[in-house]
Amino acid sequence: MPQVSVKGKLIEHAESVFRRQGFNGASVQDITGAAGVPKGSFYNHFKSKQELAAEIVRRYSGGTDLTMLEVSDGRPALERLRAHFAHQAARTRATGVEFGCLLVTMASETPTAGDEVGSAVTESFTGWIDVLAAVIEEGREAGEITAQEPARDLAAFLVDAFEGGALRGKATKDSDASMRSLDLALRVLTG
Repeated sequence: MPQVSVKGKLIEHAESVFRRQGFNGASVQDITGAAGVPKGSFYNHFKSKQELAAEIVRRYSGGTDLTMLEVSDGRPALERLRAHFAHQAARTRATGVEFGCLLVTMASETPTAGDEVGSAVTESFTGWIDVLAAVIEEGREAGEITAQEPARDLAAFLVDAFEGGALRGKATKDSDASMRSLDLALRVLTG
């Protein structure tokens, strides 16, 4: 079995530390302790906690499964959108609904986490919204989605409803809050 590098260990454990403690609550010592590496080794691989956090956000977003949004399976757009968000909800449940979605955790701290983290969060949301907007347009072309608002606004609304529900679920330990909010938002697309 190949040995994991110190940088790999830091990246592997930082997501959990940031998810559980937030950006501001997590220290370099917390991250290196979770990774089981000396604190001094952190700065051999990252110039700052912000640089690591931005990489973690990009990695988290890059790990988002978008396959259920593809039109190739023949399912209607609304069904594909719901399946995508259900997968996202399951991803959050798997890591602990009480800790919420990493993207929301980091987004809530961007004013104090710095520009590098803020940019990574913004890029993540923008990319997600772009993909969802394309599916909404496909649904419009098929006559399935009738809402007249711009597709990007509708896509952002779906993300806001889902992530807002996830944030409430984090506070109340309600693992279904995000999907209930999402289902209400999906109804807006058809009426």
